[in-house]
Amino acid sequence: MEQVRLGFVGVGGMGQCAHLKRYTSLPGCQVVAIAEIREEHGNNVARRYGVPNVYRDHRDMLASENLDAIVASQPFTRHGVLVPELLRYGLPVFTEKPIAGSIEAAAKIVSAVENSKGWLMVGYHKRSDPATMAAKSEIDRLRQTGELGALKYVRILMPAGDWVAGGFNDLISTPGAGPQLEWDPPASDMSPEVNEAFISFVNYYIHQVNLMRHLLGESYTVEYAAPSGVMLAVRSDSGVAGVIEMSPYQSTIDWNESALVAFEKGFLQIELPAPLASNRPGKLTVFKDPGNGQTPQTVMPTLPWVDAMRQQAINYLAAVRGEGPPMCGAKEAYQDLVAAKEYIDRMHPQN
Repeated sequence: MEQVRLGFVGVGGMGQCAHLKRYTSLPGCQVVAIAEIREEHGNNVARRYGVPNVYRDHRDMLASENLDAIVASQPFTRHGVLVPELLRYGLPVFTEKPIAGSIEAAAKIVSAVENSKGWLMVGYHKRSDPATMAAKSEIDRLRQTGELGALKYVRILMPAGDWVAGGFNDLISTPGAGPQLEWDPPASDMSPEVNEAFISFVNYYIHQVNLMRHLLGESYTVEYAAPSGVMLAVRSDSGVAGVIEMSPYQSTIDWNESALVAFEKGFLQIELPAPLASNRPGKLTVFKDPGNGQTPQTVMPTLPWVDAMRQQAINYLAAVRGEGPPMCGAKEAYQDLVAAKEYIDRMHPQN
């Protein structure tokens, strides 16, 4: 597959600034069409990025174009309506995180994937940051060799901050509202208040919920939720402890997200940049103290000037070409919502 032919379903803020501008700059990729319900807006974006064809409806695009894959950057609370329909065309589909706004909608999507010739990749871009990719490779190696002992603890810190980092500076905005869209129903087992808390949590912290599983290399359950909302504690299937700290402080013009993966005789520290920062990877520090008279070592590998969103696009194209699995599929993304509900149930116990 010399050129992957992509169709975009929606080119709003994230569709443009997180995804479209990355794909249109990648070799081996051709964005051939946009489906955008706001016709004038779709035409404006297409002119900027040199996309030849614009449709008002994704069905018309999929019927008319010879596509290899779809990028559908849409509000996650309508994934249950849209994604199963897209999957019926038998193509790979990329969506933003989380997989859906309720466990019921997520289950509907998982079923659609199982009955499709296509597949789904959910956009957890932190997995694609060069620092995370390097860390994950080393974590897996260390667990296999045992040279630093057992994995003991994972801690993820994500304070509130400037996640945009100028990433919307080149956003194309077109005046006027689009037509009404169909949305997924809210969770049937949650009150409106609890559902609102669930949606807020998964919108902001589902990346960390997913990253915890990625670094642990296995599933986990939520064991404790601080009443203040500042921390949740987890226990992995094999008994490893983990903590996600949620905005214990805030920064107005910075981003301080990090992850610590601790072994008995060392650790890996990942520092992640703002999600929409361009051409900026995270940082990785590896500390090893094997003992027995050996000199401890601290290594900070030099990583390429590739941001996580661009690397995520590269990883998606590689999966479309059959060079490897998607970075996060539907079944794993479903587990993120299960963990999120475990947290919300502890924060909002219902009689």
